[in-house]
Amino acid sequence: MSKIQRVIVLVLDGVGAGEAPDAAAYGDLGSNSLSNTDRVVGGLDLPHMGKLGLGYITPMQGVPPDPHPDGAYGRMAPRSAGKDTISGHWEMMGVILAKPFPTYPHGFPPEVIAEFEARIGRGVLGNYPASGTEIIKVLGMEHLRTGKPIVYTSADSVFQIAANDAVIPLDQLYWMCLQAREMLTGAHAVGRVIARPFVGDSPDTFKRTENRRDYPLQPPVKTILQKAVEAGLEVCAVGKIDDIMAHTGITRSKHTLNNAGSLQGTFEFLEEDFKGVIFTNLIEFDMIYGHRNDPHGYAAALKRVDDAVPHILERLRPGDLAMFVADHGVDPTTPGTDHTRECSPLLVFGPPVQPGVDLGLRKTFSDVGATIAQAFKLEPPELGASFLDEVLRS
Repeated sequence: MSKIQRVIVLVLDGVGAGEAPDAAAYGDLGSNSLSNTDRVVGGLDLPHMGKLGLGYITPMQGVPPDPHPDGAYGRMAPRSAGKDTISGHWEMMGVILAKPFPTYPHGFPPEVIAEFEARIGRGVLGNYPASGTEIIKVLGMEHLRTGKPIVYTSADSVFQIAANDAVIPLDQLYWMCLQAREMLTGAHAVGRVIARPFVGDSPDTFKRTENRRDYPLQPPVKTILQKAVEAGLEVCAVGKIDDIMAHTGITRSKHTLNNAGSLQGTFEFLEEDFKGVIFTNLIEFDMIYGHRNDPHGYAAALKRVDDAVPHILERLRPGDLAMFVADHGVDPTTPGTDHTRECSPLLVFGPPVQPGVDLGLRKTFSDVGATIAQAFKLEPPELGASFLDEVLRS
């Protein structure tokens, strides 16, 4: 009989633990977000995750294997096609994709842009991969002059629309995003359409606002989170989980914009008394440091999360099973700035966990969902093997 009352899944977004078995097909041989960062910065300082068993997952001079780890440890290989944020999170929750979401390294094809322009009744600017902060500096003044929205993409499967609030009010920008979401289906079914509003009247004053809004695809089948909600469990989302999961299978959400906010939101949910799941995304490794090839910033962000581990541990209750995982890699030491096809670290800890268990290399991220399903007696995912029996104290 399961002892578990809550499962806490903490996603280190973009923190890979070594090349996946099929990394060559993605051009990512040699990628290892953790080990390579450790090497470049002269050793990571992660004593608390090290005590949980992180040093057993991938070689790191700064995080040697602890002789008496407090947690269980292993790695998980990705099964879904692609190396996207959404596909990684969906796979954890039991949805495995046979085809990757489309990406557009050369911009969207003319027929896509033509249809979008016809729907919104005006032309667009941009249509190329870019940093959101940089593209508004480059095209912002032309946008103010012409009233044309700025369309751009990235290494992710996204269709982003930037507009100044003084030129295109929020309600119109959101309507444009709905038009894009409606038309981007089939071969062009991007993972997310994103509204990127900004303010200011010159390149020096342009600044993105907090009124971003995401329009994700809906998961094609029921996730473990949806099954949990249907079973009467609480599912508490923190960070951008609500957007990633298309606002489905969630009972409550704390939508936060950085790791500090997401950790605080997790602490607050841990203080409450309920049965169910806390699903937290820690975005900064991907969003700020990985895509900018900044291993020192990446290492510092890992240190800040590691510093929070004692605060997580002190809030865990007897029936709490917690784990650190990742959705993909973004090795900040590689020449490119794209996501990297890597295995996810797997650190499992909490009062019910038998310390020192080696969980090996799991075949899919969906083992997380399978474990949640077993803990709460839910219908298991189509693929995935629970590790619950392996980690529980006898």
